[in-house]
Amino acid sequence: MTETRPHSYPTFRQVVLDTTDARASAEFYRLLFGFTYEPGHETPDPAGDDWLVLRNGGTRLLAFQQVPSLTAATWPDGAVPQQLHLDFGVRSVDELRVHHDRVLAHGGRLLQDRIDDPDEPLRVYADPAGHPFCLFVLG
Repeated sequence: MTETRPHSYPTFRQVVLDTTDARASAEFYRLLFGFTYEPGHETPDPAGDDWLVLRNGGTRLLAFQQVPSLTAATWPDGAVPQQLHLDFGVRSVDELRVHHDRVLAHGGRLLQDRIDDPDEPLRVYADPAGHPFCLFVLG
């Protein structure tokens, strides 16, 4: 099929994560990575927080959509694959160690530890809702 008209591409908006507690999930990532709420999302909505967006500067990054139930990934062990995960980089193994304590303090849990891998030191975590994410040393 040949296109005869110039076209544009869709603009990436954000990654959306389903969660049974949108506010708790948003707070986990906000506190861990220093993100900020989309204007108007900073304070809890009395009608419920069913949709929250986090930004890094002016860029929308993550959104959290309230769902009634969620089967958490069981990767690397178990029948439920991760399906999607988020990658975050740090500058050094020492920084990776510091962020490890922060992840655990905010309710995350360690899924896989490859901090001693000479080619790609990393750790894989699950956020409180069970979504996997990686912290790795940028090469």
